[in-house]
Amino acid sequence: MHHSLKKSSTLTLVFAAFVTTLPLVASAQSCGRVTVANMNWQSAEVLANIDDIILTEGYGCEVELVPGDTMPTLTAMIEKGKPDVAPEAWINAVRLPLDAAVKEGRLHYAARSLQDGGAEGWWIPKYVADANPGIKTIDDALKHPEIFPSAEAKGKGAVHNCPSGWNCQLTTGNAFKAWDAKAKGFLLVDTGSAAGLDGSIAKANERKQGWLGYYWAPTAILGKYPMVKLDAGVPFDKNAFETCNTKADCDHPTKTDWAKSEVFTVVTDKFKKTGSPALAYLNKRTWGNDTVNQLLSWMNENQATGADGARHFLKTQPELWTTWVSPEVAQKVKASL
Repeated sequence: MHHSLKKSSTLTLVFAAFVTTLPLVASAQSCGRVTVANMNWQSAEVLANIDDIILTEGYGCEVELVPGDTMPTLTAMIEKGKPDVAPEAWINAVRLPLDAAVKEGRLHYAARSLQDGGAEGWWIPKYVADANPGIKTIDDALKHPEIFPSAEAKGKGAVHNCPSGWNCQLTTGNAFKAWDAKAKGFLLVDTGSAAGLDGSIAKANERKQGWLGYYWAPTAILGKYPMVKLDAGVPFDKNAFETCNTKADCDHPTKTDWAKSEVFTVVTDKFKKTGSPALAYLNKRTWGNDTVNQLLSWMNENQATGADGARHFLKTQPELWTTWVSPEVAQKVKASL
């Protein structure tokens, strides 16, 4: 807080009293234009579209969804103050600069988007785990390149990496180095995109083949194809993870578990100052992994877009989302559906 804001006078008290008597509709209009990051994975995309509908219809904001991704979006928010809202920010990998920006008052944490947090790590199909009860940890899996064969090189195993631009591409690449997977007969496979990563899981499951690689929950594909998260076999090393394993220039990565991911909505200081009372919604808007998995599965089965998924959720689960907003706002949103 700036020290100048602590100064008070009769004039400011009178002005404050006047402002608090203004109708809420004026605040809604003052919400103005809001840029919301539409991240390029399914759970974040549907959440951005839910925010779009609720902020537009319920609070009178003029919302623009802008393409987003974890690192570029949060970096832009820290350095440029845009976009205004990142609905589903997986903050573990960018905790240090993000906390610094929050401390400086440039950004603010709103609700925990995923109240259960996210689970990250290396996974194998359940049928592989059932057939190989000795494979419990990453080390166990890396003893068996023949169970996780590479399509690219005969006799080699494959570890499937994250799409380009995602921070997990760095953490998976560094884990691959830390576990010395190359020396154990494995290749790191570039899956190219989220669709490529999902496609590799689907293909392996449908053919009952081995698959090893990075994934996370909540996700529709883990609902459709039962997968088992491997134990890292080591605890989470916060210092090593934050200072090296999340960096592109990490020369000596460390064997470390992934932390249980904290997933928050992050807003800019400008939005906090102008977005009221819409900020109250973003401070309350949180959901559980089961809810998300069910919605994502519905979207996959119906080839639904993020906008389709948002409308389906708002139509079918009012008992959840109406707890995030006032009755007046809920009525406006319901009328728009």
